Amino acid sequence: MSLKFIGRKKGMTQFFDESGARIVCTVISAEPNVVTQIKRTEKDGYSSIQLGAFKLEENQNKKLNKPQLGAFKKSGAAPCKHLLESKVNNTDEFQVGSEVGVGYFSGISLVDVCGTSKGKGFQGVMKLHNFKGGPAAHGSGFHRSAGSTGMRSTPGRSFPGGKRASRMGGERKTVQNLRVVHVDEAKNLLLVSGAVPGCKDGIVYISKAIKNHKG
Repeated sequence: MSLKFIGRKKGMTQFFDESGARIVCTVISAEPNVVTQIKRTEKDGYSSIQLGAFKLEENQNKKLNKPQLGAFKKSGAAPCKHLLESKVNNTDEFQVGSEVGVGYFSGISLVDVCGTSKGKGFQGVMKLHNFKGGPAAHGSGFHRSAGSTGMRSTPGRSFPGGKRASRMGGERKTVQNLRVVHVDEAKNLLLVSGAVPGCKDGIVYISKAIKNHKG
């Protein structure tokens, strides 16, 4: 079990390693996350750490409701815009109000990054499901349609769950086993190989890869 870190996707760039090989990578702005709550097995039934990111100013507290403000006041931590809880094996090394920086990933080689994919609105089956489409000839009356989705008179209906035109994107996606290319603690930046879901300045969650124990 490891912490899930909150950051922002800033865009893509290229990085050259020691051998001169070019690596296409994503830049993630990972400002220090604040420990806002600690849950222990004796009291809560399990052990976890709640991290908060992007501290709110006093004039921005109206963005939070009363229960949220009360929880921050009880813990003594500064109100944050985003919260995320992570199960951990040992909570003794954390304290409420302490910060966890991007240096946490210095000794980790592979990470999983979760984010919300770009919303692309209502799309047809060719773009959404990679349908081949019909003939492109002028005489054809079938170009980009889905074709028949029904059956004969029995059962006389279209079963749900079939591939049809629908809304595309705007879903939570996770990309696994991305290599940590570079960690810049001075600028709070994390570079990972490849692409991650989301738009520029979108919120992403970074954690140690769970399917590769070498990470």
